[in-house]
Amino acid sequence: MPNLLEQLRRMTTVVSDTGDINSIIQFKPTDSTTNPSLIATAAAMPAYASIVDDVLLEAREQAGPSASDSEVAALAFKSLAVAFGRKILEIVPGRVSTEVDARISYDRDKSVAMARDIIAQYEKAGISRERILIKLASTWAGIQAAEVLEKEGIHCNMTLLFGMHQAVACAEAKVTLISPFVGRILDWYKKDTGKDYQGADDPGVQSVTKIYNYYKKFGYKTQVMGASFRNIGEIIELAGCDLLTIAPKLLSELESKQGPLERKLDPAKAAAMNIEKIPMNEETFEKMHAEDRMAHDKLTEGIEGFSKALQELERLLCKRLGELREKQPVGAH
Repeated sequence: MPNLLEQLRRMTTVVSDTGDINSIIQFKPTDSTTNPSLIATAAAMPAYASIVDDVLLEAREQAGPSASDSEVAALAFKSLAVAFGRKILEIVPGRVSTEVDARISYDRDKSVAMARDIIAQYEKAGISRERILIKLASTWAGIQAAEVLEKEGIHCNMTLLFGMHQAVACAEAKVTLISPFVGRILDWYKKDTGKDYQGADDPGVQSVTKIYNYYKKFGYKTQVMGASFRNIGEIIELAGCDLLTIAPKLLSELESKQGPLERKLDPAKAAAMNIEKIPMNEETFEKMHAEDRMAHDKLTEGIEGFSKALQELERLLCKRLGELREKQPVGAH
């Protein structure tokens, strides 16, 4: 009998949730996604020092000899996620997700400008925008930015998504993909209630199931990609979801297990369900967001966490720049 990972691939697109290129080579996912925390972790690994150094040297050359280390690091930071994305695209046949700076999550215009810059960097390297997903936080501003970008043929992956109001707004904005965070929803409920949840009782699983059924019922083209898993039980309960982005440790666990895998999410079943449509505008979104304590808490926490990871990454780049300057004179490349 095929293992659970092989069976899952027959009903769901499997995406690798990592910045570790060696893990991507091992598991051969269709697509790959990264986030600021993953990029920061990968950038600190000796295996990827050459990618980091190349980006830093290029940024130093662009900034000129009078630029401070922090200015060069800020310039390099913009290119680093794209540099990792380009490496990943040499391995995966599909797409890579690259994230807009979390610190501008509440600014539509800045988010649009940064997304265009990321796409321009990929296109300059000869990579089609069809292979890139721009990741944006699912704030109202982020979703409006995605609506603008989608009209320009720039595909978006909405992250830090926890509530039904965020999912409905994304579908109405015609975004390509959403990434509801299964494990982070579970974390919040465990902390809030003191209970443990298993299988179909997992609140994160229930949230993604509800979103998936809503999308399929009303024929939205936006795809659902479950993300942030804590255990393979959550993945098994979401078999059949459009896509699932899974960390290497859990991919390995799925690969090592045998047994039948039942399809849990099915568009035909969803189409037959009695589901009420939710009209969406900014006022409704903000009202629902304020009333959903979990979504409110986790979105704020997620943006703060990603922002902190970016600050750590900038510090790492500054430190590495100092080390490089000792080895190589300014202006040499």
